[in-house]
This record gives sequence, structure tokens and C-alpha cells, in this order.
Amino acid sequence: MVLVHGTVGGESREARAALAAARASRADELDRWLSGLLGVRRPGAPVPGLPAPDVPVAPVAPVVGSAQAAGAAGGVALVAVGSHARRELTPGGDLDLVLLHRGRPDVAEVAERVWYPIWNSGLRLDHSVRTVQEARDVARADMKAALGLISARRVAGEHALVDELRAAVLADWRAGARRRLAELGDLCRRRWEAKGELAFLLEPDLKEAHGGLRDVDVMRAVAASWVASAPDARVRAAHELLLDVRHVLHEVTGRTSDRLVLQEHEAVAHALGMLDGDVLLRTIAEAARTVTYAGDHLWRRVDRFCAPRRPAQARAPRPPGGARGVERTPVGDGAVEQEGEVVLARGADLDDPALVLRVAAAAAQAGLPLAPATVDRLAGEAALPPVPWPAEAREALVALLGAGPAAIGVWEALDQAGLIVRLLPDWERVRNRPQRNPVHRFTVDRHLVEAAAGAAALTREVSRPDLLLVGSLLHDIGKGRPGDHSAGGAVVARDLGARMGFADEDVRVLETVVRHHLLLPETATRRDIDDPRTVEAVTSAVSAVPGREREIVELLAGLAIADGLATGPGAWGGWKAGLIAELARRAVAALSGGTPPPPPALGPSQLALARHDGGAVRISGSHVTIAAPDRPGLLWRAAGVLALHRLAVRTARVSSPAAAGGNRPATAVLEFTAVPEYGSPPDPAALEADLRRMLADRLDVAGRLERRARSLRVRPGIAVPPPRVTIVDDASSTATVVEVRAHDRPGLLWRVGQALGECGLQVRAAQVDTLGADAVDVFYVVDAAGEPLVDPARLAGVRGHVLAALRHESDRES
Repeated sequence: MVLVHGTVGGESREARAALAAARASRADELDRWLSGLLGVRRPGAPVPGLPAPDVPVAPVAPVVGSAQAAGAAGGVALVAVGSHARRELTPGGDLDLVLLHRGRPDVAEVAERVWYPIWNSGLRLDHSVRTVQEARDVARADMKAALGLISARRVAGEHALVDELRAAVLADWRAGARRRLAELGDLCRRRWEAKGELAFLLEPDLKEAHGGLRDVDVMRAVAASWVASAPDARVRAAHELLLDVRHVLHEVTGRTSDRLVLQEHEAVAHALGMLDGDVLLRTIAEAARTVTYAGDHLWRRVDRFCAPRRPAQARAPRPPGGARGVERTPVGDGAVEQEGEVVLARGADLDDPALVLRVAAAAAQAGLPLAPATVDRLAGEAALPPVPWPAEAREALVALLGAGPAAIGVWEALDQAGLIVRLLPDWERVRNRPQRNPVHRFTVDRHLVEAAAGAAALTREVSRPDLLLVGSLLHDIGKGRPGDHSAGGAVVARDLGARMGFADEDVRVLETVVRHHLLLPETATRRDIDDPRTVEAVTSAVSAVPGREREIVELLAGLAIADGLATGPGAWGGWKAGLIAELARRAVAALSGGTPPPPPALGPSQLALARHDGGAVRISGSHVTIAAPDRPGLLWRAAGVLALHRLAVRTARVSSPAAAGGNRPATAVLEFTAVPEYGSPPDPAALEADLRRMLADRLDVAGRLERRARSLRVRPGIAVPPPRVTIVDDASSTATVVEVRAHDRPGLLWRVGQALGECGLQVRAAQVDTLGADAVDVFYVVDAAGEPLVDPARLAGVRGHVLAALRHESDRES
């Protein structure tokens, strides 16, 4: 049986070894029999069900002389292509043969003497008669013929003739590789679209589906072009497994179909020495994912090879010595882009416990794959987070999931290297676990990743996008355990939440969300939402974390959408979406409270710093504290200085305590947590000097930021949900509260603050948080007279202006 990561028990190993031996023996027997049909005798046993070798068969005329004792017929050869050429012919497979000749006038007679006994035996035969030039011409025009002839193997006849054919076909294949591989890629993608993903189908086509046997044959053909390497040991092992399954399927059904239908699962599993059909499906999924992952990397290489070549002037300059340099562009701390993939930066710290997830997040956020060599190095050498995880590792996981669909390929790369189960040990139970429900499109683990990726589009709808993303990732983590998967999953989610380092109350929220992830869809579709008791049932269920009830309803509503879309079209639709949205709206309306908290009071150290005359700056690691006379634009100018020094603001707190008396303006205290976008932190002395110049109005922050922006090569990255700007009613009696939710980008706080300043507003207090890749920023603003805004038209203008600034920057970066 399958144990962990595709390892196999003894009974299954024996069964599979017997299958491999049977295929090899049958290939030898077929070769001996076919040689006899061509008039060339080979000693050996007969092929079961076929004429014995001692049955008189008319030899090819003219009969070759004694010089052909080794088994070559003059001017003619019998060549195997396809599965028999690779000695992989299964019981229901076709026998593909080419009769190759040098223009013999009697070749039709020779062909009849070969083909008719094969037809009479009942074997399915795909055959042709060609000269070398004819075969070469067909291969140039027909992709299927080319793929077969690339792997052609001599069965009998003239060696030189077969060698000539192989050399000619391979030379043509390599000479036209740019065109032929592009054509082959298009054919594969159309096949995948028609046949689906082998790893996630309940009734897969073992040969033609994405990740199946055909894909490995294609990988060999690409390797023959010298554009990419041949399949490695893991892919070869996966191919052997799929070949064994196909072999047994043909034997137990007596049919030639390659589709593994539900009613055959148990019989095929038992014939392979496996426990049951679920183990069989998990084994197939593991093999198919291995093939698909390797194929994705191969096709990226092919796409780069087939892409139009850049003009010489656009290429990277040659360094001294003549070798052309490889362009490396930073995409995150410890990660750079190289040739369309993300690799480790030269100075990456492999002892950093957040490195694995941070590099993965950088790749996903940039919309790029992780280079396989980088994944292998991370798996073999990089430290993993201790328990509980540091905040940096948790934020990197949230940023990875927040990349949406781009996270799926990166997650798969980590999973193939065994990193996911090392980070989240409970993942092993759901990994490759099939879902015997036609509504579900994916295995349990892939469904969870798809749900988290879908939740990334909904992060503007909730106040805690990090909990939505992680809750989506864990909502079905209880599947594969005894009992109700929601209850079991809640326990696992609680343990994993604590492992990830979430605060105790956040862990309770995650536990509640997983326990009740079906609450809204089941209640909305099975009960009358106009009945007050229906809403009461929802509000009662979310009351496990007092004070967080509205937030939990928001999270459940977002998760219901992500879960439904990740399940399949049969699980989601407009009717269901409308019912869930209305039920969630009524539940939120029934819950009280939920206004944003007031800004935190200053501690003794901040108050002491605020007593300095003029301005004071204190830098301690990633923490930057500034105390200065309050004035319009102070916050966003300070944030701009941090951006100039490649610092990304993770949190910001701004407070303006009242002046001690007289005409002296109030002192504002700004506290930032800022980390480098990539590389080493900036020189604290240089940063402090620029902050002091900014306070003295001797630094053109806007000009320097604009020059820096023009000098950077901007890559588009991933598609993200649009920003949202909300004026929060009744949140404060002394200020207008503006809430901004947006994808975090360098200088985001600068842009928002500048837009507020352009509206004539001053930030009295602010609470800025970056949760993974999303910023949730709350600003308490007043007008020039120190009063909150009340005019609806002006409030709408502020909201529109901030939105326009965010969208303009987003459009420029894309």
C-alpha cells in the first residue's frame, strides 16, 4: 500500500515488479516473432496466442545469404515506434510498426507477409511502409509521426537503414526545434483542456490527461531536441507507476480503454497489491503531480527557447572576459528574478526561519515560478520556522496565499519538495486525498489551496484578510479524520493557528471559522432566512469569541464564496450567493458594536521623546520613532523618507497629544515598524540624517521618490483586487475616520497621506497594518480648523481622490 509520499509496501512492490517483467518478456517474444515474419529467425519461446517461431513463414525474397546470420534482411527493416519501441506495450496497447525499405519493388509482398499474421493474431496494428525519405517527409508534416519516429527501435532487418532513419529524423527535429516545439506545446495544451488534470479526476484518462503517460513521452521528445533535460528519476518512477496501473486496467477489464472508471478502482487496486481504491487514487495523484510539476518547468524552458529573440542592443552587456551576464532583478528580501524564475539572492541567509516562506511569497506576488534548483536548496539547507512561528514567517505565509492563483504553482513547488508537510505536519492527512463526490473538482489538499487563492480576491471585504486566507487554507483540514470533519478540523486549526504564532484570540477565531465554515451555506439554503430564529442561530454560533462576532460573520461569508468556487460549478451559483449574502447581512445587523477602536495612548518612552524641542528621531532595529511639532503632511513625508531607503512600512501608529500650553503646537509621535524591501537594512545614521532633513524642510522627498520610481524597472506582478476606501460613519466624534484597504506596495502610505493632504486634511491619528500582502489602514483626519468633515459632497470627494491616487499608481505599475 501507499504510505508517505508514494512509498510502497512489499506486496505492491512484488506485484509491480511482476508487471515490469511481464512487459519486458512480452517485448522480447514479440521481437522474436516479428523477426520470423520478416524472414529472420531468433531463438526463443513463442508469444502466447501468436504463431510459434517454428511455424513455417515464407522468407523475404531474395533470401539473404550467410552474411546475414546476425538477422538483417537486405534493403528492408522492421521498426517499432510508440510503446513497443520503448518496450512498454501493455495488453491493450496498439502495436505500431514501420516497414522501412530502400525502394524494393517487392515491398508490398513483404508487407503482406508481415501484416496479415499480426492481424490474424488479434493484435491491434498501426502500420506503414516507407523509405527513409518518405518517413522523413511524413515526420516533418505530422507531429504524431515525428514523435513516434524519434523513439524508433529496430526489431529486425538492416541496421544501417534504421540508423539512417533515426539520424535523419533527429537532425530534422533539432533543426526545426523552435517551430516544432511551439506546435507541440499548442497540441499539449489543447489535449489538457480536453482531458483535464489526471491528479484530480475520479475517472481519469491515464494516458492523455495532464500529468499522464503521454506527457512523459512528450518530455522525452523535447529532450531529444536538446532544449531540455530528459525526465529525471522521480518522473521515471511516476511514469512506471502509471504504466503499471494502465497494464492492470487492461488485464482486469479485457478492454483497451485507458480511462480508469469508478467501478474498476477496487479491482485495479487489489491487483496492484494496494489496500483500496482511495490508496490507488492517492498514488495516481502523487505520480501525476510529479509529472505535471516537471512538465511545467520543461515548458517554461521551451517557451523561453521559442520566444522571439531580443535585438542585440537590448541584451545584457557583456562583462569583462566576454561572457554575457545574466540579469538578476530583486523581487523581495532574499529573492531575485533570473530568466523568468525566482532564485535565491547571493546574500540570502539560509538560517533565517522565515526565508522559505518569504522567497515563496516574493515569487507568487511577482507572478513568477520558483526555480527547481532553488526549491531543492531551500528544502535541503534552509531553516524552517520554530514553534511558534515568528511574525515574519506568518506574514510571509499570508502574503503567499494573498497572491491568489499565482500562489498555486509556488505552493505546489514547495509541496513537491516536501516542505509543506514539514511546515504544517497535519497537511499529510489531506495530501492527495480524493473526494468521491462528483461536485468536487480537486483532491482535498488542492481544494484547500484553490479556496485560499480564491479568498485573495475577497480580502477587501473583511477586516482581517490574514484570518480569511488562513481559514480558507484550513477549512477542510479535518477530512480524513474520524467523525465530522468540521469539528475535527477546528481542533487541527486551533493547533496550527498556535503553531503559526497567531494571538490567542485570533486562534479562537480561526477555530470558530473552521468549525462553522458550512454554517452560512447550509443555513441559507435549508432554512427560511425571514424567520428570526434563523438569524439567531447564526449569531449564536459565532458568539464563541466575544467582541469578534461581526468579524467572524464577515470571514464566514468570504469563506463560503471561496469554498464554493473552489469546489466546482455545481456547488456555486447566483441563487446560493444571494441567499448567503443576505443571511450574512442580517446577522451583522443583529450584532452590536464593531466600531474601530480609538488610537492607543502613548507610553512613557513616547511621552518622554515628545518633550524634546524641535524634532527627535530614535531608530532601534526595524522600529523608527519620530517626535516633532505636528503639522500637515508629517506622516506621509516621514513615510516617504522610509520608502527612499527601501523600507516597507509594516505598521504605523500616529498620535498627536495636546500641547502643554501656550502657543506651542502639539507634538506628534510617529511609530513605524519598517523592514527592507530586499537586501540589508539601510544605514541607521543615513536614515536618521534624512529624517532630520525632512523635519527641517531641507529634503525634497517627492522629487527624490519620483526620480527613484523612474529609474526602476517595474514588472507587472499579479492581478490584485481593487483598493477600497471607506468613510466610517460614527466611528469618532472628533475626527473623520477614513479606512483604506489595498494591496501593499512600496510607498503606499506616502501616496495615501499625500492624497489626504491634497484634500486639505491633517492626520491626527492613524493605525496602519500590513497583513501579508494587504494593507488595512485607518486614518483619523480633520480639516484646517481641526474639525471633522460633515459635508457629504466633500466626504465623497475625499474618498474619490484617495481612490484615484491608488488606482493611478496601480495602473502605472501594471
